[in-house]
Amino acid sequence: MRKGKAMLAMSDRIRAARTSAGMSQTQLAMETGVKRSAVAQWERRGGTHPSVSHLAHIAISTRVRFEWLATGRGVCKASGEELLMTAPAQDYVRDDLEGNILSLLRRLPPRKRQVAQSIIEMLAV
Repeated sequence: MRKGKAMLAMSDRIRAARTSAGMSQTQLAMETGVKRSAVAQWERRGGTHPSVSHLAHIAISTRVRFEWLATGRGVCKASGEELLMTAPAQDYVRDDLEGNILSLLRRLPPRKRQVAQSIIEMLAV
């Protein structure tokens, strides 16, 4: 966001990030592991605010910078490298490959995550 422009409320930033990513509230809810009503609350002025973990998932899913989403400061769009660093478990990955796989897994809806888990379990035998 540039100086001189009014800073958007968090609810507006979440809605802007979601719509610019072409996502519905239901899709964002699935990505973050909450109900659609929670996303609606986050996007309502005076509504509830998401946890830091949910904010990180929103930033990753919608490809915006965490700092902008959380505070309104800085630029909105994130680079691929920034998206990986936003991931809450980034400190726990062992290498870039594992981090990339984890990032991709987080973007999957729950049903596809279960399929991915089954595939990984078969490969691990």
